[in-house]
Amino acid sequence: MNTEQELVLHKKSFHQLTTDELYELLRVRNEVFVVEQNCVYQDLDGDDQKAIHLWLTQAGKTVALARVCPAGTHMTEISIGRVISTERGKGYGKEILHHAIDAATEHFGATLIDIEAQEYAKGFYESVGFKQSSDTFMLDGIPHIKMTWRK
Repeated sequence: MNTEQELVLHKKSFHQLTTDELYELLRVRNEVFVVEQNCVYQDLDGDDQKAIHLWLTQAGKTVALARVCPAGTHMTEISIGRVISTERGKGYGKEILHHAIDAATEHFGATLIDIEAQEYAKGFYESVGFKQSSDTFMLDGIPHIKMTWRK
């Protein structure tokens, strides 16, 4: 990826996060999912403590993030969630998603990964190999679909 500043990947378990890193991840999640999407929901769901957290920074600024949850945590299968790109159209979302898939296979031995995708983002997730695996359902007032990636 050609960028003026190098992207830096960070990958940590919950217990490895510093308080400043945790604050930044939660701040970005709140900024996008609660404020930008005008959606009141419980972001702190008890799954972060078991998840692998990944984020990309550029010049010290968080530009994308995701979390990978082991099977039986957020969903029955290993799952990826809280996928955010703070700067759209630059490929950061795809990059963090590829890193999340790698982390799911490396840390949890994933051969199958599920996500609950906002319906409008279906094409984005399909572009990295996810396929729709459910009908549309409402989650926190937003249409979602379950999507599955297979190795």
